Amino acid sequence: MNLLRTKPVEQSISDTEEPGHRLKRDLTALDLVVFGVGVVIGTGIFVLTGRVARDYAGPGVAFSFAIAAIACGLAALCYAEFASTVPVAGSAYTFSYATFGEFPAWIIGWDLILELALAAAVVAVGWSGYVQSLLTTMGIPLPDELAGEKAVFNIPAVFIVLVVTTVLVLGIKVSSRFNEIVVAIKVVVILLVIVAGLFFVKAENYTPFIPPAEENPATEGLKAPLIQVLFGVPPVSFGWLGVFAAAAVVFFAYIGFDIVASAAEESRRPQRDLPIGIIGSLVVCTVLYVAVSLVVVGMQNYTRLSEDAPLADAFKAVGQSWAATLISIGAIAGLTTVVLILLLGQSRVFFAMSRDGLLPQWLSAVHPRFRTPHRTTIMVGVVVAVLAGLIPLSALAELVNIGTLFAFALVSIGVLVLRRTRPDLPRSFRTPLVPVVPILSALACLFVMLNLPVETWLRFAGWLVVGAVLYFAYGYRNSRLGAREAAARER
Repeated sequence: MNLLRTKPVEQSISDTEEPGHRLKRDLTALDLVVFGVGVVIGTGIFVLTGRVARDYAGPGVAFSFAIAAIACGLAALCYAEFASTVPVAGSAYTFSYATFGEFPAWIIGWDLILELALAAAVVAVGWSGYVQSLLTTMGIPLPDELAGEKAVFNIPAVFIVLVVTTVLVLGIKVSSRFNEIVVAIKVVVILLVIVAGLFFVKAENYTPFIPPAEENPATEGLKAPLIQVLFGVPPVSFGWLGVFAAAAVVFFAYIGFDIVASAAEESRRPQRDLPIGIIGSLVVCTVLYVAVSLVVVGMQNYTRLSEDAPLADAFKAVGQSWAATLISIGAIAGLTTVVLILLLGQSRVFFAMSRDGLLPQWLSAVHPRFRTPHRTTIMVGVVVAVLAGLIPLSALAELVNIGTLFAFALVSIGVLVLRRTRPDLPRSFRTPLVPVVPILSALACLFVMLNLPVETWLRFAGWLVVGAVLYFAYGYRNSRLGAREAAARER
């Protein structure tokens, strides 16, 4: 069994031109930047910034966001080289197929299926909570059984998933225009919050900027971080160690920029536009994250920041309750684009895997009018809608993080592999300082993964085992690459 058979880059690019499987190239560099900003900027900017400042880093949380951005930037440079060299749908799955072989590609694709579907469902449930909060403020709340995380059947969550699924089926340009409008609303709200907050910043709240270090009680059992179990490293709050620990937490706020690579096959000039989209969106998001973190710790002393809504409560503390409503509107807009782009990425990974025969090939059909992978989009949308409507998913959200980091690490290593195996390939964008940048990127991903709980690693391992069984039962037998190799041997 040849589990490491690689799919030539030329074959991957050739497959994009097949009748019935050809996607419409309609996205510009600006569209891709907006996609990246749309998926990265979610409720984390309204919640995570204050929570991490209070528990880990104090005002030094701004450094934590900058450090996390550097780590993500290393991975982004690797993604940019791959996406511009292999401009094919599927992101890390397609890149792995060209470098590590079919079985590793299947594993990373299976990982991305879990990551993106679960993330979309979790975000949809969060969207429902903000809608419920806004409706309650307006005096027209929905029953708790029908909205929010404790709902028996979460109608708003199902509604938003089905709406964005419809938008995605109607075409990539319709999706990008819808995304641009909603992202514009989100960014305007964030900028208004930043500007308004500046008027209430007090210099004394920045002192000390990095509070003295103190031990943080360790989490025990399966909920303990793996690094703590392996090396006996106790968690630390504040000080520079606290700033680095906070960077590991806020790293998750940046997850999503890699989905830009999933739209490679629908970009007008992928060799030029994809690096701009991936790196540009990361730069914009970093500036917004750092600005918001500086405002929230300047408005209210970090020790008094609230658990659930630190930014909104900071405005309430200075007598500006109107901001809570504004923040809810920004969060609803933000989460709408996150759901849209997560479903876009998920459907494109599914499309690429089915086109390769590792999943049923009938799923890879493209709509004759809209030129979108409508079957995979509809199927993914329905599954995510059911998950969001019926299952409380907050406990499984960390699976999204470990899956993404696993993909980041493989792509980083893959740059080194493809440089060695295919030095002849034209590369319109080249990762600088190879091999230093890919190695640092892979190590940064591994460090953050080690900070995840043991139970998350066990669930992740279980999902990969299920995927391996499915590959040997179906994917290996129906692989188009395998069929081509068999035909070549017979000749």
